[in-house]
Amino acid sequence: MCGIAGWVSFERDLREQRAVAETMTRTMALRGPDDEGLWLDRHAALGHRRLSIIDLEGGRQPMTADEDGKTLACLVYTGEVYNFQELRRELQGLGHAFRTRSDTEVVLRAYLQWGEAMLERLNGMYAFALWDAREQRLLLARDRMGVKPLYYYPMPDGVLFGSEPKAILAHPEAERRVTADGLREMLDLVKTPEAAVFAGMHEVRPGQVVTIDRNGLRKRRYWQLEAREHADDLPTTIRTVRELLDDIVERQIIADVPLCTLLSGGLDSSVVTALAAKSMQRQGKVRSFSVDFVKHGVEFEADYLRGSPDAPFVRDLAAHAGTDHQEILLESRELADPRLRAAVLGAQDLPPAYWGDMLPSLYKLFEAIRAQSTVALSGESADEVFGGYRWFHDAAAVDGDTFPWLAGSSGSFFDGQSLIAPGLLRELDMPGFRRDSYAQALSEVPRLASDTPKEKRMREISHMHLTRFVQALLDRKDRMSMAVGLEVRVPFCDHRLVEYVFNAPWSMKNFDGREKSLLRAAGKDVLPDSIVQRVKSPYPATQDPAYEQALRQGLTRVLDDSRSPALPLLDKAAAWKLLDRPFGKTSTSPERAGLEMALGLNEWLLRHQVALDL
Repeated sequence: MCGIAGWVSFERDLREQRAVAETMTRTMALRGPDDEGLWLDRHAALGHRRLSIIDLEGGRQPMTADEDGKTLACLVYTGEVYNFQELRRELQGLGHAFRTRSDTEVVLRAYLQWGEAMLERLNGMYAFALWDAREQRLLLARDRMGVKPLYYYPMPDGVLFGSEPKAILAHPEAERRVTADGLREMLDLVKTPEAAVFAGMHEVRPGQVVTIDRNGLRKRRYWQLEAREHADDLPTTIRTVRELLDDIVERQIIADVPLCTLLSGGLDSSVVTALAAKSMQRQGKVRSFSVDFVKHGVEFEADYLRGSPDAPFVRDLAAHAGTDHQEILLESRELADPRLRAAVLGAQDLPPAYWGDMLPSLYKLFEAIRAQSTVALSGESADEVFGGYRWFHDAAAVDGDTFPWLAGSSGSFFDGQSLIAPGLLRELDMPGFRRDSYAQALSEVPRLASDTPKEKRMREISHMHLTRFVQALLDRKDRMSMAVGLEVRVPFCDHRLVEYVFNAPWSMKNFDGREKSLLRAAGKDVLPDSIVQRVKSPYPATQDPAYEQALRQGLTRVLDDSRSPALPLLDKAAAWKLLDRPFGKTSTSPERAGLEMALGLNEWLLRHQVALDL
């Protein structure tokens, strides 16, 4: 897992631009703390920061393929290809000689053998830039589910690219400008594919390859979800899901560095942890980590989202699977610390809205884990794949005319607009933006003529989660983990599992009337009964009112300072009214998203010196 950055220019000699390329690359230092590399050619500069996972000595980048003293291609790559060993053997059979044990060299050699078609052979999470020196062409590619990020910024004579926007913004010719379109993306949780907040910047879409040469820029989808008839009966479907999960976890525990699992005590992370423990039992106990807040267990109160604390279920699974478990306890007051907020903002490149204290708590959790491990397996994305969220089972959300997570009572927790100036919201036409985004999402859903109206609607909802909502969660996970140099793998994003379950009918996904029925049935034999019976509970949030109090104090400072850059964007009357309102002990206050957005906007504008072009 690493960070990449680079620049292609067909009109300049980039061998003379080392300082700029180095500056871009060094913005990725947190993603790759172990090594740095830079490769310069006349028209291409490729930079890499490395987090060493496989072949610690041999996997250095940028990596070139050379012949007769000439470079054929150069690769900078981030992520892991889990079937690299099979591909390596196949390529060896075709005459390729390898000088390293790394999956990076497999990707490079696969391109030399199959060209762009090699993307369809890769199983993993990855983003890479490959300069074909023979064709004078750059390829930017991203994994099917978008686990690893990749951005690009077209230039008149080429392109800039990076794992994160900050790499591109480090170039002196990249504008730090946000238009109305970018602000709309920030203010609503719709996650438009390919859209980036900064003007002129784009995100490589999951399952997409972008090609840049002297003839311009071209985009191609090499993978997307397709609708297929599901021929398996329920027992076969459950068995197939389990076989896929066994294979996926077996592949993803391969690493040359310490590996662990993230364990919340919920169904998703418990299945991953239990299967990892089973696969690794000959090597010893698998390490597992959980997070909670000091005094959370004794002072926990059930609320709209969370019916029970995690800790008892975590302990049940750790004992049942025999893991070497450690609980990371956080102090709620730490989560509002200005230095921690600055670190989160620096990792995000965007205001830390919507997720509230989850972002700083994830950062602190990953930071603590990184002191003992380099790779972690996560249960992220199972809710999107198997239908785990409350709104999948809420008739009002299912039958609504917008994104289900933004419908009904759940929508208020993702509402970052409550303290934005009404005049600005009218100019942005946020309702129209959401309608257009929803219509775009619906238009992309593949369909089967045989689907009943119920199955058709649930296919639409599943597709929106797998192409929109999950992207926000994966981005959150990637930024917080890579900010501390921790690689987090996501077994439930294996495209084979996603394709299979997407086409299983909703009647199977909900066959026992519960959420994630298929996953529950597929994993129940490795779980204690307490977790098999547990109801879905989200990632924990602090119930200590001190956190919200700190947010309010921060917003007070913003409102009191006439130089605050966010002031023209805020509804000051609504903000003061909110600050005067009492608040109680809750982890799910709908007001928090508004507070987070208002305060985060100000911090973001200060940090990035953004020019708003509205």
